[in-house]
Amino acid sequence: MPLNTIPNKGLTSRGYSSDRIVTPLIINGDMSVAQRSTSASSVSSSGYHALDRFRFGFTDTDQLVATISQDTDVPSGQGFSNSMKFLVTTVETALDADDALQIQYRMEGQNLQNLKYGTSNAESLTLSFWVKSSVTGTYALTFKNSDDGGTKLNVNTYSISSANTWEKKIITISGDTATNIDNTNENKLEVLWALSAGSNYKGTSSSGWTSYSASKLFNGQTADIATTSSANFYLTGVQLEVGEFDSTTIPSFPFESFESNLRKCQRYYENLTANGSLNIGHAYNTTQARTYFQYRTKKRAAPTITLATAGNGDGEISFLTKGGAYVGTIGTHTALNVAIDRFNISVNSGTYSSTGWVAGDAVFFYVNGNNYVVWEADAEL
Repeated sequence: MPLNTIPNKGLTSRGYSSDRIVTPLIINGDMSVAQRSTSASSVSSSGYHALDRFRFGFTDTDQLVATISQDTDVPSGQGFSNSMKFLVTTVETALDADDALQIQYRMEGQNLQNLKYGTSNAESLTLSFWVKSSVTGTYALTFKNSDDGGTKLNVNTYSISSANTWEKKIITISGDTATNIDNTNENKLEVLWALSAGSNYKGTSSSGWTSYSASKLFNGQTADIATTSSANFYLTGVQLEVGEFDSTTIPSFPFESFESNLRKCQRYYENLTANGSLNIGHAYNTTQARTYFQYRTKKRAAPTITLATAGNGDGEISFLTKGGAYVGTIGTHTALNVAIDRFNISVNSGTYSSTGWVAGDAVFFYVNGNNYVVWEADAEL
């Protein structure tokens, strides 16, 4: 059985046969994979910081600082081992009109063609998740369909009624019969969990699928994580199902093996942590050397490669001469020929000297010290 599928035994409430194979639309919904770090502190900008596939958006929050981490606080008896925790360490002193804080999950259009958006047969979607926060109130939950013909929103709300208590939320939306989802590897459907929203983002009410306006984005949001000292927000068990379900019919969470989950995450991001000599290379000429790396998983698109600093210090990367010594002068490295399945690391022209290399010599690519990140390949949406 392919690693990216799981048997849907007994889930006949979906209207499928009992041997239907189901591929979860949400990757890492159980928060088990955290390739970058299990804890990212001093976070104040948008991006992927800890848990794979879940991105944070900091919009015009010039004071807010947080820690984002993989936590073991989970709803009891549900089979989860991890959650994502957002903890405010420095507050936004006042929530300005253009301030917003959100969690974003982005999906490729080519994985959503079965939703039949843009046709009269467009499928409904049901999102369920477990949430816990120190801040009670009403939270906005928005679906965003970014078709080439325009952007559509479907804005919903849910309430956290008890502080510091795990609660399961289920939100169902109708299919968008008017706007299709482009069949590409780009971000075409997003789920947005608002944590804070200034007045610019919640001034216009809407119902169902509606044309994009920033004033609609998080309408109904009253809870404010950003300005609350030591506020926390936990999320796990994120599950997106095709069809309409409620608390009695929603299928059980589609747990996968860690290996399967990791491989899916690596389509979007992967890093290499290594010790000492880790790869063979060759002298390109008397002052340059190159080596080749292949990713564990093909990427969504040609990724951005980030390399460790070149040098002889701890965690720095270099090439060794055929005699086993470091090169004479350490310079910067660059990634060349970056593709969806591999890339090369090369010394910039003229940065090494006195190596004694001859074109074609075998050389070693090296990282000084143990357990350092050598490179990162980022193809996130």
